[in-house]
Amino acid sequence: MDFRLQRANGWKRISALVLDGILLSILAVGIGSLLSWIFGYDALNTRLEEAYSRYETEYNVSFAITQEDYEAFTEAEKENYDAAYAALIGDEEAMQVYRKITSTTMLMVTFSLLAAFLILDFAVPLLFGDGKTIGKWVFGLALVTPEGVKVRKVALFVRTILGKFTLETMIPVYVLLMLFFGLVGLSGTILLLGLLIVQLVMYFTSENRTVIHDRLAGTVVVDYASQKIFATREEMLEAKKQAAAEKAARQEW
Repeated sequence: MDFRLQRANGWKRISALVLDGILLSILAVGIGSLLSWIFGYDALNTRLEEAYSRYETEYNVSFAITQEDYEAFTEAEKENYDAAYAALIGDEEAMQVYRKITSTTMLMVTFSLLAAFLILDFAVPLLFGDGKTIGKWVFGLALVTPEGVKVRKVALFVRTILGKFTLETMIPVYVLLMLFFGLVGLSGTILLLGLLIVQLVMYFTSENRTVIHDRLAGTVVVDYASQKIFATREEMLEAKKQAAAEKAARQEW
């Protein structure tokens, strides 16, 4: 019996990742739409747009400009724009709506992605067995420990929630949202690039091509058809003992 890990083909892993990503995005958007309706998100946006439109009309400006557009203004146009922006910022009701939109956006994104990960990356693998997501099932992949043992529920939960959801998804998502709302600048971009570099270094320097979520959970992606998966570590050790005994018996002859 070959006890070596039958490491998954890189292209199959990428294909499974893309398929899982598409399905997760569709599910997250659906859940997000439901949460948007529950929280009255569209009504909040309408109220904020009305506030923007009121001050744009009053000062004859447009807030939808770039820094280059602003720099091209005359001094009089800059003063008028600054006055309009100050009036908007000073409108406590508008700013309260803005803050509520920001916090509601964060909340909806967090819970929609969390629910999608729990369903597709935790519940589905428990249903299919051997850590197989829909993508892994389609492309013939599975999850095992580095010893070829079946992955436990706790490890799968850590892999999904701490690794894939928290570190690999929500940190980039929060940074992108903060960039969108103007809450961070260059530091956010540097953080995203740093996380990407860490993932690439982990993947290309590890023997089993593991990334953050696999390191945290102690898992390896393998080819399901050729990989022997043991139910427990004890079963794996017993199989190795038996194989060693059979080898020794053959050598005696």
